[in-house]
Amino acid sequence: MNTFVVLVENLPGVLTRVASLFRRRGFNIESLTVGHTQTPGVSRMTIAVDTDELGARRVEANLYKLINVLRVDNVTSAPTVLRDLALIKVTATPETRAHVMQLVEVYRARVVDVSPSSLVVEITGTEEKIDSLIEVLRPYGVLEMARTGTIAMVRGGTTSTEGISTSNGATHTEHPTDDVSVSYSV
Repeated sequence: MNTFVVLVENLPGVLTRVASLFRRRGFNIESLTVGHTQTPGVSRMTIAVDTDELGARRVEANLYKLINVLRVDNVTSAPTVLRDLALIKVTATPETRAHVMQLVEVYRARVVDVSPSSLVVEITGTEEKIDSLIEVLRPYGVLEMARTGTIAMVRGGTTSTEGISTSNGATHTEHPTDDVSVSYSV
């Protein structure tokens, strides 16, 4: 699995062009998340693709050919924080509610909605952690689930938006330190 962080101009049609590139080249996108960055006019895509090293280099080169792509980083081998978010609606009868809530607490998840017959659980973490909670909750009855897909950020003092300028002229000029730093994820 290769994970790419792609900075793009926040314009209509950019997501379609990026997704079409993967379709045309025959790559399957395992996960795709898109959101705003701290820089106005710039969006951040995190794309997970199951491919080898040669395929990853082809993906990166082809992404750079798209006009609204500002930066592409393959963060697969970099020290990276990877997280997913999931909302899971699970059956919770009066008899099972306390046990389900204890399981949720063990996973450091939280209950965000309670109804007479179900709970909605919010969990963030690695894909494996979320999959594990889903398997533990499955015997109680998973009614519905929504997952965001992976988001990624390289650890340390560098940023993925330094020196990025958009077509409207906005430039992000944050200058990270050159010091080697160590960071830890909880």
